[in-house]
Amino acid sequence: MVIGYDGTERKTNMDKKDNQIQSLLNELPPITLEQMSAVKLMNRTDTKYVTTKSRLIELLTLVHDKYYVQAIGSTTICPYRTTYFDTDTHTMYFQHHNKCAHRTKVRVRTYLTSNDLTYLEVKNKNNHGRTKKKRIEVPSVQMAQATEGAEELVVKKTGLSFRTMHPVVQNEFDRITLVNREKTERLTIDFNIRFHNFETGKEADTDQLVVFELKRDGNVYSPIISILRDLHIHTMGFSKCCIGMVWTDPLLKQNNFKMKVRKLAKINAS
Repeated sequence: MVIGYDGTERKTNMDKKDNQIQSLLNELPPITLEQMSAVKLMNRTDTKYVTTKSRLIELLTLVHDKYYVQAIGSTTICPYRTTYFDTDTHTMYFQHHNKCAHRTKVRVRTYLTSNDLTYLEVKNKNNHGRTKKKRIEVPSVQMAQATEGAEELVVKKTGLSFRTMHPVVQNEFDRITLVNREKTERLTIDFNIRFHNFETGKEADTDQLVVFELKRDGNVYSPIISILRDLHIHTMGFSKCCIGMVWTDPLLKQNNFKMKVRKLAKINAS
């Protein structure tokens, strides 16, 4: 995997693809946050896919009569910043690395197109693959641990004290959100993901990789699944927290992620 931009030519090519993506989004009918209120999916099943920007461009040419694109004002590509917290022994990282059926994540997410609206979020994934998320608004990532109700939320959902945790890795990325016409699912599309590790000071990015996440209640019909299949875009787990830590901390135990890292490099190279 090539980590980090390493030349002007690559950056120019990426900008060109980003411009193509934006042009295709301009052709999709918009949907506002208010209109999306019925598609919150706080108790849902998530299916992830990994592909490239080139494949994303192909996909966007095929969904114009099936999906809306979320728009905040005139913005359809929204920047996010997420900071993940963990214990000194990386308890939650190793839940994922060791393939525990029940996994948790504690993060603070900032919506950079919504006046830096920031939430403390706790995600729990059970052994049936169902994800539940609880969150409270906080003033900022720096004030999250001091916010009223934050400690109680983290203890209740993880069994761990928020006060014993510290920021381990942060990412920033661009997100597109598509909503099907029936408003029964959301497809989030994340790209230009950049990582910063607070413990090592190292940084990395995803280059050409794009991460799709299909979010829906149960197994309702999804028009995007056949499109993904036709484009040979396959399911593949991708934890921004864990991959970010693996790419930025070579001393961290990561045996169970090595095969995934090789697959990501192969997809990126394609």
